[in-house]
Amino acid sequence: MDIVVKVDHMPKVGETIMGHGLAYIPGGKGANQACAAGRLGGNAVMLGKVGGDQFGDALVANLAAAGVETGRIQRSRQPTGTALITVNNQGNNSIVVAPGANSDCDIAYADACRDVWEAADVVMLQMEIPHEAVYHLVREAKKAGKTVILNPAPAVRQFPDALYSDIDYITPNETELEILTGMEVGTPEEIAAAADSLLRKGAGRVLVTCGPMGALLAGRQGWKLYGVADVKVVDTTAAGDTFNAAFAVALTEGRSEAEAVAFANKAATLAVIREGAQISIPSRDDVERFDELVAPHLK
Repeated sequence: MDIVVKVDHMPKVGETIMGHGLAYIPGGKGANQACAAGRLGGNAVMLGKVGGDQFGDALVANLAAAGVETGRIQRSRQPTGTALITVNNQGNNSIVVAPGANSDCDIAYADACRDVWEAADVVMLQMEIPHEAVYHLVREAKKAGKTVILNPAPAVRQFPDALYSDIDYITPNETELEILTGMEVGTPEEIAAAADSLLRKGAGRVLVTCGPMGALLAGRQGWKLYGVADVKVVDTTAAGDTFNAAFAVALTEGRSEAEAVAFANKAATLAVIREGAQISIPSRDDVERFDELVAPHLK
């Protein structure tokens, strides 16, 4: 559950500031991506755990309302995972995650859900559950012939090099790419160079979300930057999750990588002109009406 408060500026260390607009909004990277996949027309099954509390009830209900299969979500004795989010006047955010029940999503749970991910075309993972379970499922899903998409968020500096060869698409944002590689990522050329370092370690494709610059897709044949509409940003929360889900949905529909990135960019752009996490995620109809909906928000 995202607990969101708006601030005029991000507090410095030791500073107390006054916020406004406190809101409780369903979130979580995996849940956001499942929610977006459901709203965008994908056949999504969510694997994860919540607490036996009101937050857990609300999160499961919200996913079900988005068309996501929730029957394999389990209840934990720990409280539901919670994110404390501050959003400034520029729409940028700062997030602290208390994982709670997410910590119980272990290897045993991943194996118990084998029938679910073995029936999938795409297995999409994030880093908000125990990393050992993520790495295990990446390897097992690849062995099973699945398209593996890993959104390395929150990013870890000690990511195992041997795992890259089991990832079809790794999808960091600029900050996460910098953490993974230790390289500068200020320009498209620098982003491409950092992405190339992951390709050399075995990653199939590196798909980097670059905020207002768009998204950069790098493969062994080169790289391309796909631009986005220049809009007035309200809140970037869940924009990356929306992008990941939209890209995955488009791939399962047989679209080319270029078409999938373009579809994902449209979905993510619609997310940043709205407030909140899952409440900002567009529907398939929204994306099809992109030009109409985005026009009032262009700079």
